[in-house]
Amino acid sequence: MSGGVDSSVSALLLKRSGLEVIGVTMKLWDCFKKPLRQTCCSSNDTLDAARVCGHLRIPHHVLDVREAFRKEVVKYFVREYSRGRTPNPCIKCNETLKFGLLREECKKIFGTDIVATGHYARIGQDGENGCYGLLKGRDPNKDQSYFLWTLTQEQLSKSIFPLGNLTKEEVRRLARDAGLDIAKKRESQEVCFIPDDDYAGFMRDYFPEMAGPAGNFVDKGGKILGRHQGIHAYTIGQRRGLGLGFGERKYVVGIDLDHNQIILGENSDLMRTEVTVEGVNWIKSRDNIIPSSFRGEGQGGGGLPLTVKIRYRHAGGFAVVTSLPDNCARIKFSEPQRAITPGQAAVFYNGDEVVGGGWIVTKEFISHYTDNTG
Repeated sequence: MSGGVDSSVSALLLKRSGLEVIGVTMKLWDCFKKPLRQTCCSSNDTLDAARVCGHLRIPHHVLDVREAFRKEVVKYFVREYSRGRTPNPCIKCNETLKFGLLREECKKIFGTDIVATGHYARIGQDGENGCYGLLKGRDPNKDQSYFLWTLTQEQLSKSIFPLGNLTKEEVRRLARDAGLDIAKKRESQEVCFIPDDDYAGFMRDYFPEMAGPAGNFVDKGGKILGRHQGIHAYTIGQRRGLGLGFGERKYVVGIDLDHNQIILGENSDLMRTEVTVEGVNWIKSRDNIIPSSFRGEGQGGGGLPLTVKIRYRHAGGFAVVTSLPDNCARIKFSEPQRAITPGQAAVFYNGDEVVGGGWIVTKEFISHYTDNTG
């Protein structure tokens, strides 16, 4: 329970269904900077969660997971930026903490390993083979299935998403009708442990040893255009905050870690049709999802036609996904996609169902430009 309206209404619905409910708030991070906006790491949110639990007459516990959060989420976040990649800490937090450590700790402390969250997503089960499936939430504006693609069959079997069939408006109405004073509470839009949304500043404050040195902005031909403030401060597709004036718009189109260079180009340079992902997780067993003829290139199969989202707010593009060895996959889009960003997740959908996903690989994206610059 984060102290927000979504987790609060989830607890409300579970209580009304007759289940025995325990509210647990994870203490994640201590921030020494005064937040510009309230975040889910604040003490006020913990108090809000406690008040909701009191209103619902359910126990409330605070679980201190700061050490694990720093190790599994924050250090991952910093490490990825230092390598010229753009991380997604929410996915990593779901994978390692909310549906990993939290469930393990609750089983030891409370004797239950069923975890319910306020995610806008649904879980289905195949009647023939019993496999669990991850489905989009009914509200297309709030669907959060993208952040859950790493979940395993075991994790899905022990999870509940009470809000999966509701819209945000319906959730707020339920909170208001139940007399919960968080019904109008504003949602946090930034990374929870970076209250001012300044990623580069966060690295300088907390992990200065991971903030990279200044280097050169270069064009696609290798011509030096100016100086950048460190690779950690930039991401593919970025236009603002470059600190340079060209008379025309320039975008970050590549990050060359080996040469400490930020490659600038035109918007058209951001368009690509092919990418490789690693660390692929297939939600259901591979036999249930990918026919043998689709596995691997050069085996007579052309891959599986799916819709692929390359970031949370991406509309999704039609693509052919081919499974490769070592938990990798190759994605070939039917139309070019803008700013396919290393470190972000590519998530595969078959209609409303999440088939799987993987992490976008850096090397191929950079080589498209560095092969020309030497």
